[in-house]
Amino acid sequence: MPGMTGEKLAREISLINNKIPIIMCSGYSYRSNTLETEANNIKTLLMKPVEKEELAEIVAKILQSAKSTTP
Repeated sequence: MPGMTGEKLAREISLINNKIPIIMCSGYSYRSNTLETEANNIKTLLMKPVEKEELAEIVAKILQSAKSTTP
């Protein structure tokens, strides 16, 4: 993403709607502290390459978690 990091994109998305769960995928060694991750609504950090089965499982868990916390 030219001109924007994934972390900045997550921050911008959270400003628009902080209920959107974010899965961050990176091909680089990624360092993030827990407070930044929670503040940016990043639910999971994955290192590329990601197997499609693993991604599907993570998406399903996050959606189920969101479904169970929605009133």
